[in-house]
Amino acid sequence: MPIKLENVGIAVRDLEATIAFFTDLGLSVLGRDTVSGEWTDTAVGLDGNHANIAMLQTPDGNGRLELFEYIHPDAIETEPTRPNEIGMHRVAFSVDDLDEALEIAAAHGCHPLRGVATYEDAYKLTYVRGPSGIIVMLAEELKKG
Repeated sequence: MPIKLENVGIAVRDLEATIAFFTDLGLSVLGRDTVSGEWTDTAVGLDGNHANIAMLQTPDGNGRLELFEYIHPDAIETEPTRPNEIGMHRVAFSVDDLDEALEIAAAHGCHPLRGVATYEDAYKLTYVRGPSGIIVMLAEELKKG
């Protein structure tokens, strides 16, 4: 059976702030909608499911994020995920210029968890705590060829 990754869905506290963060990093908004009704209750498994959503895409067209801001039921606040917790870990992006990406993230109040690392002289990378506590990995390839 062929399978293809369609998107990664993330529930967020503030849809507009999260869209601004990711679009400033270079993603584009493919579409926005408000969803509710029996089909969403069934698909998501929540009675009275009602959410504002946005679909974002990477410039190469291969990666998509679907962001959800719940209207009903109320969103449940949780502690931000730590890298070693079981479950959704992070969203990773390749960037041309890590320093520029970090400046953009900082403008949104988002900073590395610890710092910038170099992996085998191949990548500079870091984990950033993004909007709604999302862990975002940013990586710049050093040996471009």
